[in-house]
Amino acid sequence: MRNMLFRFGVSLSLLSLLLFKSESAVSSIDLGSEWLKVAVVNLKPGQIPITIAINEMSKRKSPALVAFQSETRLLAEEAAGIVARYPDKVFSNLRDMVGKPYRDVKRFADAMDLPFDVVEDFRGAAMIRVSDDVSYSVEELLGMILKYAANLAEFHSKTMVKDMVISVPPYFGQAERKGLMTAAELAGINVISLINEHSGAALQYGIDKDFSNGSRHVIFYDMGSSSTYAALVYFSAYNAKEFGKTVSANQFQVKDVRWDSGLGGQNMELRLVEYFADEFNKQVGNGVDVRKYPKAMAKLKKQVKRTKEILSANTAAPISVESLHDDRDFRSTITREKFEELCGDLWDKSLMPVKEVLKHSGLQADDIYAVELIGGATRVPKLQVKLLEYFGRKDLDKHLDADEATVLGAALHAANLSDGIKLNRKLGMVDGSSYSFFMELDGPELSKDGDTRLLLVPRMKKLPSKIFKSFNRSKDFELLLAYDNEGLLPPGLSSPVFAQFAVSGLTDAANKYSSRNLSSPIKANLHFSLTRSGILSLDLAEAAFQVTEWIEVPKRNLTVENSTIASSNVSVDLDAENTSEQNSNSLESDGGISNASNSTTEPNTVDLGTEKKLKKMTFRIPLKIVEKTMGPGIPLSKESLLNAKSKLEALDKKDAERRRTAELKNNLEEYIYATKEKFETSEDFERISSNDERQSGIKKLDEVQEWLYTDGEDATATEFQERLNLLKAATDPIFFRFKELTARPEAVKFARRYLTELQQTIRGWEKDKPWLPKVKVEELSINIDKFKTWLDEKEAEQQKMSGFSMPVFTSKEVYEKVTGVQNKADSIKKIPKPKPKTEKPINNAETEKDTSGDEKPAEESDSSKNEEDKVEPEMHEEL
Repeated sequence: MRNMLFRFGVSLSLLSLLLFKSESAVSSIDLGSEWLKVAVVNLKPGQIPITIAINEMSKRKSPALVAFQSETRLLAEEAAGIVARYPDKVFSNLRDMVGKPYRDVKRFADAMDLPFDVVEDFRGAAMIRVSDDVSYSVEELLGMILKYAANLAEFHSKTMVKDMVISVPPYFGQAERKGLMTAAELAGINVISLINEHSGAALQYGIDKDFSNGSRHVIFYDMGSSSTYAALVYFSAYNAKEFGKTVSANQFQVKDVRWDSGLGGQNMELRLVEYFADEFNKQVGNGVDVRKYPKAMAKLKKQVKRTKEILSANTAAPISVESLHDDRDFRSTITREKFEELCGDLWDKSLMPVKEVLKHSGLQADDIYAVELIGGATRVPKLQVKLLEYFGRKDLDKHLDADEATVLGAALHAANLSDGIKLNRKLGMVDGSSYSFFMELDGPELSKDGDTRLLLVPRMKKLPSKIFKSFNRSKDFELLLAYDNEGLLPPGLSSPVFAQFAVSGLTDAANKYSSRNLSSPIKANLHFSLTRSGILSLDLAEAAFQVTEWIEVPKRNLTVENSTIASSNVSVDLDAENTSEQNSNSLESDGGISNASNSTTEPNTVDLGTEKKLKKMTFRIPLKIVEKTMGPGIPLSKESLLNAKSKLEALDKKDAERRRTAELKNNLEEYIYATKEKFETSEDFERISSNDERQSGIKKLDEVQEWLYTDGEDATATEFQERLNLLKAATDPIFFRFKELTARPEAVKFARRYLTELQQTIRGWEKDKPWLPKVKVEELSINIDKFKTWLDEKEAEQQKMSGFSMPVFTSKEVYEKVTGVQNKADSIKKIPKPKPKTEKPINNAETEKDTSGDEKPAEESDSSKNEEDKVEPEMHEEL
C-alpha cells in the first residue's frame, strides 16, 4: 500500500496543475454497489492537488447505504452501524436498481437475500418501502447518497465544489444513466459528465506515462462486488502544435469492452454464506434454518466478508459470530482450497469478458502489453491464477490502486472539463458508446420494412457525437429509439426500445406549401446528440423543402466602369419564431443583386423597368416533439422533481438539526465532567475559590447531569444550549480568576520588559534620529512613566486582595495599554527624515539667456528629470 501511495505521489508531482479563473474545487464520485469513493481536485496552497476525501471515521471509502430508524435517516457509516440489528431498515445495492424494471429489481433483491421491502411505482420501476405510509424511489435514495458524497468533498476541500464527475459501469444503459443524472439533480450536484469506470482507470494509468516510443494495448480487468468487465484500451502518441512548436502528445482510445453484469465478489461471498449456514444448521439441528432470520443472516454476511479477505492472504481463515441465532455462537474455519471448490464454476465465467474482448478485436493474448487489475475482488488468488494461465504470463500488472484508480482518473477528467481548473499535462481520451442504437419510424403510409429502420449509433462510436438524419416525409410520424443488438441489452431489459417520440407539424407544413412549386420532396430532418455521458437524445426535428418561383426584380444599368457584381444562390432558412413567409425569409434570386450584401455607396443607376428572375427558397420549419416513453425510463415530471427535492431538503434540515443536537449534548456532557474533575482535584482552584463556591457549582453540575440522563435524553438543541449557558454563568467567574492567576503576572512581566526596551530605544533616538519632534518624544516618555506607575499601584492593590475576589486589574487591560503605547511609539518612529535642501549655482550669463524664455528654471527642470529617472526603476521593481 505504501508503494502504491508513493507511486501516486510521484504521478501527482508530474501532473503540474494550475489554477484558472476560480478557486473552487472539483470532485469525482466512484459509486459502487457496496462502497463509494470521493476524490477532490483542490489547488489551495499547502494541499495536495488531488486527494481522496476521508469520511467521519477517517476511512478512504464509505458504505453506499441509506437507513431509516425511528423516523431518523442514517447515511454511510451510521447506516452500516445498524445493519446487524435492523437489516430490513438498511438499503443497499441501490446503484444496481436504478433505471431497472420492478420485476428485475425484485428478482435481484431475492437472489442477494436483501430483506427490505421492494414495491412497484407508477412507471413500473422499483421503490423502497420505509414504513406503511412512506416509500422512496431509487433515484431519491441515490440522491441522498450522492448528497452525502458531495458534502464529504466540500468538508474535505474546505471550499465550494463546483463541478462533479460520476463514474458508471460500462453496461449502464440509457435508463440507468438518466436515472443517475436525476439522482444527482435531486442532490443539487452539477454533474459535468458521467465517465465509464474503465476510462477513469485508463486516464489514471496513462497520465504520467510517455507513449512516444511505442503504442500499446492494455486490458483493464475489473471485478467489483456485483459485476465484472474487461476493457481493451489503445495508448499512443501523436504530434501536436503547441506555442508554434511540434510536441508529442499522449492519447488513448477505448477499442472494446465486454462484461458480465451478474458476476462479482458478492457471488463468492454468497457461496460462503450458504456453506456456513448449512454448517450452523447442522450444529443446531431440530430443523432450524438460519436463512429464515434476517438478523442472523446479516451477522453472518458481515463476518463472511472478513473471512473472504483473510483467505486472500492466507491458506485458511476462521469465522466467529457471537449469538448468531437463539443465543447460540457460531465458530468454524475454512481453507482456501475449500473456498475455491465452492466457487468452482465462477472461475471460468470470470474469463469470459477477456475472451470476448480479444475475439471481437482480433488480437491475441501476446498482443496485450499489460493486464491491469482494478476492483476489490481481483485480490482473490484463484482469479489471478486463472488470468495468468490464460495470458501465459508469470505476473499480472498491478500499477494502479485497485480501489482508487477509477475515482482518481475521474477527478482528472473533472479537472480537465471544468472551466475553473485546467491540467497543464494532458492525456487525450477517446471513449465510445457501449451500445449501438437505431431509430425506427412509424406512421401513415409507412410499412415495417428496412427503409423505416436506420442505424443511428454504431457500437463504440466516439463520445460525444452529433448525428443528423434526413428522409423524405410529408406526414406526421412516430419515432422509436432502441438498442440495435437484442443479444446485448442492459441488465434487466426484455425490450430493446428505450424511447418513443411523436413528431407533428409535418402534415400541416406539407398542406400549406404543397401548392407552391416545390423543387424537391419535403424532408424531415432529425438532429440527435450522443453526450459525453453516453446519453442519446433527440434535440431537434424540422421540415425542410425548396420552392422555386419567378419573381420580378428591377432592371439596373450600372454606369461605373469595371464594377463587378457577384451573383449568388443562397439557401434561406425560416425563422423558428415567425409564421409569416414574408417576415421569416430573406430572399435572393439567381443572378440577382442582394441589397443586404451591397453596403457601399451605390453607383449611379438608370431605372429601366423590371425583369423576371428564377428564385429558389429553402424553408426550414421546426416540428413539435412529444416524448411518449413508457416504463422505468420515463423521466420524472417537473412536479415530481419538485416534490422529491422538497422531501430531501426536509430530511437534510432534520439531519442538520440532529447533528447540532448531538454536538450540543456532547458539549454539555464534556463540560460537566471536565468542570467537576477540576473542582474536586485541582489545588489551584482552592487558591481562587472558596469551598462553598466550589460545592455550589458542583451541585448545579450534578443537577444538570441528572437531567441530562433522564428528561434530557430527548431534549432539543436549544434546551442543551440553555443548560450549558446556565452552568457557565455559575462557573465562569471561577474559571476567569483561575485564568488570571497565571495570565496577569505574564502580562505584567511582558509589559515591564517592553517598557524598559522602549525607553532604551528612545534614548538612542537622540543620536540616530535627531529630527524626531522632541515634544512628541517627551510625551511618549511621560506615558511610559504613567504606565509604570499604574502597574505598581495595581499590583500593590492586588496583593492586598483575596484570591477569592475579582481581580483588581486583568491581563486584557495590561495588553490594551501596551498596544496604546506601542502605537504611539510606532507613529513617532515612522516620521521620515527631512530631505536636504540643495541649490545649484548659475555658471554664466549664457545659462541665464537659455532660461530667460522659460518660466521654469533649468535647475528645477533638471531636478524633475532626475526625479523621474529615479522613480521609474522603483515602479518596475514594484511591478
